[in-house]
Amino acid sequence: MSAKPLAELIDDCIAPALAAQGFAGRAIVSLWPEIVGERLAARSRPLKIDWPRRRPAPGEASEPATMVVRVESAFALEMQQLGPILVERVNTHLGWRAVGKLVLKQGPVAPLVTQKPVPKLDSETAARVEAQVAGVADEGLREALARLGRAVALRTKTQGDDTAS
Repeated sequence: MSAKPLAELIDDCIAPALAAQGFAGRAIVSLWPEIVGERLAARSRPLKIDWPRRRPAPGEASEPATMVVRVESAFALEMQQLGPILVERVNTHLGWRAVGKLVLKQGPVAPLVTQKPVPKLDSETAARVEAQVAGVADEGLREALARLGRAVALRTKTQGDDTAS
């Protein structure tokens, strides 16, 4: 059995929770910043989608759903003005007119978790670290010391050389 990415395994675990909130999948929740933009995503989160209770009769158009979004209190008025644009972006992402109405719930919104790009160590410094640990006979210890040396060199590079004390 080969290793699977965590994203493939997590879908089965969170699918019931998302379905209880009206989401067919994790796309709206996980791709929220891409759907609405970084500025709106920083101050809002999708909570659930309320689908109409009754099924349409044959030949009758179905009613669109209502999307409930948590928004920071200070941003609620602006978000209300941007509501039609937000609904349009969500529907464009889904590929059909799924959402017709937006309901805003005011409350705290957790900040987005963004990953900083990992800085690269230049080849000269990496070669210097490898040369310093080359004399260690034990391969595991040598590799551990090389990782430590690269980490220290990266930290020194990103924080500057703070040896003034």
